[in-house]
Amino acid sequence: MIESLTDAAIVLIVIVILFFGASKLPEIFRALGRATGEFKKGQMEAEMELAKMRNELSQQLRDANGSIIRSSRERELEMKIKELEMQLEELKKQLGNAK
Repeated sequence: MIESLTDAAIVLIVIVILFFGASKLPEIFRALGRATGEFKKGQMEAEMELAKMRNELSQQLRDANGSIIRSSRERELEMKIKELEMQLEELKKQLGNAK
């Protein structure tokens, strides 16, 4: 049957000539070229929009990760403060007993 893209193009051209005539051929290919250009333009716009969405998502993830790290760091500091307060109370008790 049709073994390559070139064979398929030739068959398509012959069919177009049979149905529309040779005079319409340039007009049809011009329209096909415009449609291809519009398709590529739309594809590029979609890729740009997708890249923009990826960048926004990665920024949101970085921001969220930063706040998670900050909150866990804050918890660590609070725990250390409580430990130090407890140690201070112990030292005060020991100093009070030593007097």
